[in-house]
Amino acid sequence: MVRGKRRFTISELSEEFPEISRSALYTIVSKDLGYRKLCARWVPKMLTDDHKTQRMASALTFLTRYHNEGEDFLKFIVTGDENWVLYDNPETKEQSKQWMHTDSPSKPKKFKQMLSKRKTMATVFWDQKGVLLVDFMQQGTTITKEVYCETLCCLHRAIQNKRRGMLSSGIVLIHDNARPHCANVTKDLLKKFNWEVSDHPPYSLDLAPSDFHLFRELKAWLGGQRFAANDELQDAVKTYLSSLAANFFAEGIEKLVSRYDKCLNRFGDYVGK
Repeated sequence: MVRGKRRFTISELSEEFPEISRSALYTIVSKDLGYRKLCARWVPKMLTDDHKTQRMASALTFLTRYHNEGEDFLKFIVTGDENWVLYDNPETKEQSKQWMHTDSPSKPKKFKQMLSKRKTMATVFWDQKGVLLVDFMQQGTTITKEVYCETLCCLHRAIQNKRRGMLSSGIVLIHDNARPHCANVTKDLLKKFNWEVSDHPPYSLDLAPSDFHLFRELKAWLGGQRFAANDELQDAVKTYLSSLAANFFAEGIEKLVSRYDKCLNRFGDYVGK
């Protein structure tokens, strides 16, 4: 019955087995058979076989190099991405939790709020040691290949100032395949810098450190906060990023190894937490 209809309820199951009590059915399903009901997980894209093949190829390339070079390989990695940050940030479910006694008269309530949709685009580049560059788009502008190249030039100067010797040792850049990132003018600039670009498969936020590590924590921290002005929001984001310990960033880069390994073991499918 479980295999035939994964979305069954205990009430529906009891109709098929009226001789068994509901509590006994629940015990059989959950404890004896080891099933539990899980919600569907949102993923960026329904991956095709070609997408999964590309993801496996990228995973194999990364893991092979890591196997050959070890932890030193991770020291060369610089990663970054763009993300929207909001002026008004709703409180997360985790933040709304509070201790309640079993005899408490009612559960805590949250009321819907009409929050402003104002937001600004933040670009953050970082490596194993910490943040290298934080940049914000001007209101009313979009990221083009020219704008992205200007950001990369700023990143080049930031690495030169903050990571002495890193430019000569070699840079392995991990960014996604958004159009400004893959434009010919961008490729020419990265070639001029003599930077290596790590292959990043499409629709793979689960393999992008900024998405699965940095921005997730940033959004959690922003939860419940409101900002009146753009400068206030930008200063808050910069202050938070600068407050993060170095081991936070090292952990984010190191997670790439286990995530690529899981991707390979799952035959290119999406990787969970």
